[in-house]
Amino acid sequence: MRLKDRPMPDFLPRIAALLLTAGLLVLATGCSTPRTKPANVVDRTNGAFSEPAPPGYYRVKKGDTLARIALDHGQSPRDVIQWNHLANPNQIEVGDLILVKPPAGSKIAVAKVTAKPVPSTSDVAKSDVSKVKDVSKPDVASSETLAEPGIRLSSPAKGKITGEFSDTNKGIDIAGKAGDPVLAAADGKVVYAGNSLRGYGNLVIVKHDNTYLTAYAHNSKLLVKEGDTVHKGQKIAEMGDTDTNSVKLHFELRVNGKPVNPQPYLQQ
Repeated sequence: MRLKDRPMPDFLPRIAALLLTAGLLVLATGCSTPRTKPANVVDRTNGAFSEPAPPGYYRVKKGDTLARIALDHGQSPRDVIQWNHLANPNQIEVGDLILVKPPAGSKIAVAKVTAKPVPSTSDVAKSDVSKVKDVSKPDVASSETLAEPGIRLSSPAKGKITGEFSDTNKGIDIAGKAGDPVLAAADGKVVYAGNSLRGYGNLVIVKHDNTYLTAYAHNSKLLVKEGDTVHKGQKIAEMGDTDTNSVKLHFELRVNGKPVNPQPYLQQ
């Protein structure tokens, strides 16, 4: 009998089947080998950190900057950095808790402002009564700031008011020409001078005491730096149109961090 005519042994099909099964198992094992997963990314803007911040703290939200947080709480960015021991203030993350009140035992050096008493309506002419009553109008942001002002501000610039205080405009807008002087509205200390707050352009923030600070936005040129002491009427910047569509000064007054209508505080 020739070799090719011999019948195939019975065990060969079984060996072939076993080899095929083993190959399939190896292939399946290779396909199912777990891969290294990327680190979990917590979407902190979707409720993962929805619990309220403790008293004296602020929880960082998307789009926040340290300068913005400090402005909204009436504090110096430098103080906030120091209180929170931040090595890099540009690396705050959504959900972080930021201390926005002075810790116990800390001292904040600010220029002293002497509060001038506000005359009662019985001491002024009838034509001036409305000016005094302006302080209690509901356009002031918080009921905590409805009391008579403890600070008197001089006009920060000459020009027509083209934007009134409102829920969407946290100050007033004063029109002018490029290069017009921008003046400190009261004695104080410069706690910010820069352009890192979106929508404000070249900005100066002056802190007058632990209650009041003023902000001067859209300048073409800043003439002071952080830490400088300024006096009422001192030129601190030149008017411009940075981060806006026309030449103007956007002027804000913050009382305990809350924006209020500055007009009742301006000396007539």
